[in-house]
Amino acid sequence: LFFLYLYIIEVNVARLGVASQSSTYNLDPMPGPDRAIDGSKQVNFYSHPCSHTSGDFEPWWRLDLKKSYMVKSVVIVNRMDCCSERLKGAQVHVGYSESNDNLLCGTITDVSQAIITLHCNWMEGRYVSVVIPGHKEFLSLCEVQRRGDWLNRTLELVHKLEYGVGI
Repeated sequence: LFFLYLYIIEVNVARLGVASQSSTYNLDPMPGPDRAIDGSKQVNFYSHPCSHTSGDFEPWWRLDLKKSYMVKSVVIVNRMDCCSERLKGAQVHVGYSESNDNLLCGTITDVSQAIITLHCNWMEGRYVSVVIPGHKEFLSLCEVQRRGDWLNRTLELVHKLEYGVGI
């Protein structure tokens, strides 16, 4: 007789994914989508460029995690040297579609602090997107972290223990 304890470890896997965005503002160095997953929590754009779009209608930023994850929360580091209010009303979506209409994790309502945490209550998905709906705006994200766990890791462990595969 043995007991199986499964722990869901909360980790940031955003840096393992591939980021994209609706456009990229023309600056040097380029403020591309990967700037939001480079590990820097610098909030001054000119010290360490954040991601930055070109002022699109309904701008978006998307992270492809490359496999299914359970998403506990999404942590966004907002730009604070200027323009922090641009992120107010932005929506964070999690799901399996490459479009921006996945399930809503939450809406950003307070941009007074650099670190914004939206609790997704263990939503499941491969894609995490940030969208400013309904108007033309610049979208700038200094860092995005996806907190949660790889969905299949727990299932693989159960399979290995049950069938003796890979132990």
